[in-house]
Amino acid sequence: MSKNFNHSLRLFLRSFLQGLVIIGPIAATVGIIWYFISGVDNLIPSISEQFPGLVFVIVILTTAFVGFIGNKFIIGKVVVDSFDYVLEHTPGIKFIYTSFKDVMSSFVGDKKKFNVPVLVQTSENPEMWRVGFLTQSDLSSVGFPNYVSVYMPQSYAVSGWVVFVLASNIKILTNVDAANAMKFAVSGGVAGFHSDVAVFKAPE
Repeated sequence: MSKNFNHSLRLFLRSFLQGLVIIGPIAATVGIIWYFISGVDNLIPSISEQFPGLVFVIVILTTAFVGFIGNKFIIGKVVVDSFDYVLEHTPGIKFIYTSFKDVMSSFVGDKKKFNVPVLVQTSENPEMWRVGFLTQSDLSSVGFPNYVSVYMPQSYAVSGWVVFVLASNIKILTNVDAANAMKFAVSGGVAGFHSDVAVFKAPE
């Protein structure tokens, strides 16, 4: 009786934990998406109460339309560049606008900056390397000739470090794209460079 009970309990706990592994990421993804949609939808409560989701759809379509006009038509580019110039030269607003613009353009758009994955040597004995992204290829202007700047993301986080390192201490990952390099770094090395077959699994 006790032996069967312990076996059943272990089976239940293992099944429960496996269920968490399956449901957890799905629930988190759906929750984050729903939170984002609800936040945008509530920008105009009077409309969202009668037509849930309509404000979100309007915002998405408007954003896509502005992006299309700003890239494909001369008049659109002139208008966008004019707004950009005004915001970049307005005291107080300049700092906020340029900061957000630089951060967003680093990840999305035609001018993505995290597009050169590299390995940075952090130790010689034992030899160790960290995944990063080249952000500046020449730091002579700030008194560091032969140095480059590299952004190194943290695993399971949205933060990271920017370091100055000798150019000779980095290796450019020519056979790995930026998306897979970022996935590898953020996932703690369990995704991005290889198939699941190569991932280490602890014995059960």
